[in-house]
Order: sequence, then C-alpha cells, then structure tokens
Amino acid sequence: MKKGIIALLLALAVVVLVSPGLIGRLAEKSVDENLNWAAAESGDLVVTSTGFDRGWFSSEGQHRIEIKEGNLQTALSRMGGGAASDEWPVLVIDTHLDHGLVPFSSISREGGSLAPGLGSAVSTISIEMPDGETVDLPGTIFSKVALGGKLQSNYVLEAGTHEQDGKQASWGDSNIDVTTNPSSGDVIYAGNVGTIKLVDTSSTVTMNGISFSGKQAPTKYGFATGDIKLELDTVSMESIEGAGGGLKALSIDATTNIDGGDLSGHTLLNLESQTIPGFGELTVAADVTLEGADAAAVGALQTALEAQGPGADPNLMFAVIEDDLKRLLAAGLELRFDKLDVTVPMGTVTTRLDVKVAEEDPDTFDWTSLLLGTEASANITVPEALVDMAMQMNPEAGAVVGMGFLKKNGDIYEMAAEYKKGLLTINGAPMPIPLGSMQ
Repeated sequence: MKKGIIALLLALAVVVLVSPGLIGRLAEKSVDENLNWAAAESGDLVVTSTGFDRGWFSSEGQHRIEIKEGNLQTALSRMGGGAASDEWPVLVIDTHLDHGLVPFSSISREGGSLAPGLGSAVSTISIEMPDGETVDLPGTIFSKVALGGKLQSNYVLEAGTHEQDGKQASWGDSNIDVTTNPSSGDVIYAGNVGTIKLVDTSSTVTMNGISFSGKQAPTKYGFATGDIKLELDTVSMESIEGAGGGLKALSIDATTNIDGGDLSGHTLLNLESQTIPGFGELTVAADVTLEGADAAAVGALQTALEAQGPGADPNLMFAVIEDDLKRLLAAGLELRFDKLDVTVPMGTVTTRLDVKVAEEDPDTFDWTSLLLGTEASANITVPEALVDMAMQMNPEAGAVVGMGFLKKNGDIYEMAAEYKKGLLTINGAPMPIPLGSMQ
C-alpha cells in the first residue's frame, strides 16, 4: 500500500515539476508548426520565429508574419496605389506559453487551463509599420496545444473604439474559435463578430451580426473541401450627402466533397439589399449544385489560374488553361441552378438551369465534341414591367420578344430552352448551332 502511494506521489511530482521543462520544447515546436503550416496553406505569407525565451514552466516568444512577393502582394499593391514591397507592414504575434502535461503556471492568468496537453498560451497582436512604429491591435488569443500537436485558439475581442486622423472605428464583443491540425491539415472554425462601425469625414459604414462556421480538409488535388456557413445581418453605407445603400442580409451555406476522384458541391445563397437610391431593393436567392467534376482536373485548372496572377491578359490566360479546361470538361460533369431568383421593384426574374456534359475520350476531345455531348435546359420568367422598362430604355431590347425568345403569359414573359446534340430549341422553335465555327 505504501509503495503504491509513494509511486503515485513520485508520478505526480514528475508531472508537476519535471514535465514542464521537457514538454516546453515540444509545445514551442507545435506552435511553430501550426503557424508555418497556416502560412504554407496561404502561399503568400512568410512566418519567422524570433526565438523563444524558454523557462522551465513557461516561455516567451515572438513570430513575425510578412507578405511575400506573389499574387496577394501584387493585388494589395494595386489597391494601395502601387506600394513597394518594402512598404508593407509586418504582423507581430507575441506569445506567453505555459507548458507541462498539466500547465499549473497558467492558473494565475486569464484563459488559463489545467486541461492535459503540451501547453496553454496567450498571445497579443501588433502591427510593425515600415518606419518602425508599432501599433497594438485589440483582442487576445488564448490557445491550447494538445498532446498530438493540435492547436485550439480562441480570439477574444472586447468592445472598444479607436480614433486617429479624424477617423473613428468602433467594434462590439467578438469571439472566434479556430482549431488547426498540421499533421492532417484539417481546420475547424466558428465565430461571432460584433457590430463594426467606421466613420470618417465623408461617410459611415456599419456592419452588424457577422457569424460564420466551417470545416476544411486538404486533398491530394491541391485544394480543400468541407463546409462553410456565413451569416451577415446588415451592412449600411451612408455618405454626408445622405446617399446610402448596403445589405439587409446575406447568408451562404456551402459544402464540397470528393468521392472516387469526383468533386461535388452544393451552395445556398440569399442576399437582400437595402434600398438603393433611384432603384429600390434587390434580393437574390440561389441554389447551385455541381456533380461529378474531375477533382484532378479542377486542381490543375486552379493551379494554372493562380500562376497567372491578378490582371493577367484574358486571351493569354485562356491559352494557358485551355488544356486543363478541356481535361475537366472531357471528364464530364453536371451543373444545376435549381433556383436563381432575382427580385427587383418590378418583380422577380426566375431561372432554372441544368447543364450536363457527357464524359468523352480526352485524347479526341475538342470544342465541337463538347457541343455534341452537352445537354442543357433552361426555364426563365421575367416580369412584364421589367421587359417594358428595358424596351423603353433601349428599343432594340424588343427584338428579344419579336424573335420569340420571350413569350408573354399573363403578366410575365417566359423562356423555355433546351439544347441537345447541337440543336437549340427556344419556346418550341428549333435553332441549329453552326458547329463548324467551333473548329
């Protein structure tokens, strides 16, 4: 009995006194791995560790995150008026890490935890400007490093305000959770962002009720699949002249998955605008499904597009991606718009669309065979008031009605179109497609 108690006390002493120093190095390594993995996933960031001042029970360290030369820097440079690469600020993350199988030293601070793992950390963020000035960013990141290296991070932002150069920013309480696993590449996230308000001398922008969640997993094809949900209550923009606009609501619910090398996806979108001066309100509701797309071809096409960078010449870009695009289409796929409704003050335009591309031999595939192997159907309705307005603004728009593309049915115009084996039929009237022009 006494031997058992002594053994238990010895084990407890090892956990409390010895494990923190031994595990501190593993915890530090895990933090580095997660940050470097995140940078590698973005492809446009460089993470540099300035080293950990490692103690037995806790450590202090810093990481610097910079935007490297590439598509992201090019795009941001154009948005920022052509800023040079040495003019970009650096994101600095300062971390206090309490380590040990049971991180007892974390109890005395906010966000501490005795949950078993490699460590418990608290981080603050700042921006280092090119001139050396440092600006502290609000909020704190509380993290837990699990035994397997998984990093669970919780960003907590308390409501506050900031004023500078006649501009004011305010934000509400926000909370964001992110779990990353560098060994598998999986990412799970969820968050709620409080009201954000930006005010300057000419305008006010307000965003309310932002929430999101999702899970992403990498694939061997170079892109991730999973789920994402986004909810945004309102975005209001108002100028000092009184002109305004924005969103009443926005929601996106999307999922993608791969089965046997085929990529499928489903997206629900709902958007409702605030009143647009001189026009009114606009709403969009969409239900889109993709089935059977070749995942390898999608990955190759994405890589080719990313390599072109922003602002690439469309003609040159098509020449670069044409082979990958042909490979994707030759594998066959189906794209459906089970709903695409756009509502304006004059009424609702509805669209139902289904496009099926048959699988073909990629070695003999060409654009003519694509037309012969594709089947499609579309059903569209347009309010009479909207058609009348279009013809008043541009009399040539009446040709769409005169040629039978839109047929009047009560207070709406309708189009029923079908396409199969090179023959397009619109409202019952056949319209052969000149396939020779596609050679």
